[in-house]
Amino acid sequence: MTVNHSHEGKQPTRKHTALPKARTLIEALPWLTRHHGKTVVIKFGGNAMVDEELKAAFAQDVVFLRHAGLRPVVVHGGGPQISAQLDKLGLVSEFKAGLRVTSPEAMDVVRMVLAGQVQRELVGLLNQHGPLAVGLTGEDAHTMTATKRWADIDGERVDIGRVGEITEIDPGAVRALLDDGRIPVVSSIARSADDGHVYNINADTAAAALAAALGAETLMVLTDVEGLYADWPNSDEVISQLTARELEKLLPELASGMVPKMEGCLHAVRNGVHTARVLDGRVQHSILLEIFTDEGIGTMILPDPEGTADDEGEDQ
Repeated sequence: MTVNHSHEGKQPTRKHTALPKARTLIEALPWLTRHHGKTVVIKFGGNAMVDEELKAAFAQDVVFLRHAGLRPVVVHGGGPQISAQLDKLGLVSEFKAGLRVTSPEAMDVVRMVLAGQVQRELVGLLNQHGPLAVGLTGEDAHTMTATKRWADIDGERVDIGRVGEITEIDPGAVRALLDDGRIPVVSSIARSADDGHVYNINADTAAAALAAALGAETLMVLTDVEGLYADWPNSDEVISQLTARELEKLLPELASGMVPKMEGCLHAVRNGVHTARVLDGRVQHSILLEIFTDEGIGTMILPDPEGTADDEGEDQ
């Protein structure tokens, strides 16, 4: 009787084809060790919010972080979805100084879209992987308190309706969810203690304020660009990292859409967050690439070295 041993010759090949996977996992080991048990706040926005494949990849990344021992928190806005719903209802979208003019009627739509549509969808995507995500808004448990924000146009104070800025963060409810192993998904709306109105908050600003209040290890902001460009539009070279002070010097030259993101990163690293990162949300699994690989992608902002930050800059 002849025994066929042909499979013995194939086995090493099969092992060999799996080796790159093992190497990738091993490369992640020091980062897994470093980030274990740390809180990471992720601002979800841009194309990643509207492209179905990117949305699914984002949810996978966040769940991966949770199972890898990190404590992810997601903060989101919903500009494209809000504009679409306002159009549908015949309400005009108007912007002044880069901020959406938000009438009381428009605020009802903002609240409905953020808490009832965008957040629900994201919670649903995350919960395909287990009973993990819990949605809340800045209103819940007074997580975010706001005051009315005015736009500054050519030195003149302009009323832009129900647009707010954060005056206080109470991270207790978010911490309780994290301690219970959940993934909080936070919509960027907040109530005012002054007039009782609900206000629309810039999601970049909200994510930065929440990251600082939680003492997060890192703030990650998803954008539709590769990172912060060194010399745009002359070059598409991305600055891989810079300090808070270096970023502050660049702020006046930045495109208007990048300003709230970078101001948020600056606020975060000057208020206890160890790193802030701006990532290209158009790249699938950009979060995992940034956190678990040696190269990383995007732009990382670091606190100023000890003793170099200006006192007046600490709270900006």
